[in-house]
Amino acid sequence: MTIDEALAYGRTRLALSPTPYLDARLLLQFVLQRSHSYLVAHNNARLTAVQETHYRQLLQRAHQHEPIPYLIGSAPFYDFELEVNPAVLIPRPETEQLVDTAVQWAKTHHAVRLADIGTGSGAIAIALARQLPTATIAAGDISADALAVARRNASRLAPGRIHFYQGDLLTPLPSGLDGIVANLPYVTTGEWTVLADGVKWYEPALALKGGADGLDLIQQLLAQAVNKLAPQGAIFLEIGWQQGTAVTQLAHTFFPEAQVTIQVDFAGHDRIVVVMR
Repeated sequence: MTIDEALAYGRTRLALSPTPYLDARLLLQFVLQRSHSYLVAHNNARLTAVQETHYRQLLQRAHQHEPIPYLIGSAPFYDFELEVNPAVLIPRPETEQLVDTAVQWAKTHHAVRLADIGTGSGAIAIALARQLPTATIAAGDISADALAVARRNASRLAPGRIHFYQGDLLTPLPSGLDGIVANLPYVTTGEWTVLADGVKWYEPALALKGGADGLDLIQQLLAQAVNKLAPQGAIFLEIGWQQGTAVTQLAHTFFPEAQVTIQVDFAGHDRIVVVMR
């Protein structure tokens, strides 16, 4: 089987994927440990028997909805590649927008003490550290397995910049935080039943399920933030597309004098709530 034949076979095998060519290419690059440009330049090169077997095995797993990032062990975020495995959520483009919003605010308000709550792979904390070189970044998660992944990513992408801790949201952190950034679980009980199989079967439910209305952990975070956020601090929350009004009301409950705004994502859906104390 040549590289061209392998790609064609992969596209056919993954025909139900929204991105069959990309998926097949990423799997083949992983098997061959070669770049996209190599595949193009050596399209008639033949796979070894071992490579072909490995490729077919990965295609079979992908056909059964196992996410490509878990199969190849990495996912892009911002301008870097993160190690990912089933202990952590696969980063989404919407979360890059969350980081952009927090970074812009931090730069204009000279914020230096920031926390990423529910860090998972460390995506947000690492992006903050790379974009804000003078800031002190804390990152927490309740999952020890997720923190192990985050620490490995940080040691490669932002060495010495992030303090990691395991615990319940803001509980282990001192007060006086300038900024709190969080992509907490916000999938409702009803939404969970209709999520794509690849998400339900393989991504960590701990990082997705937010209770009946999806707001269990968001409410807990806001309650804890009352005593953790600095007087002029801000909170940046990624939310579900139908949760803007409910989260705004929650924010005003705990921070009645705060300025609360909603930002939409690239699809025009409510996606980020900003609470400025």
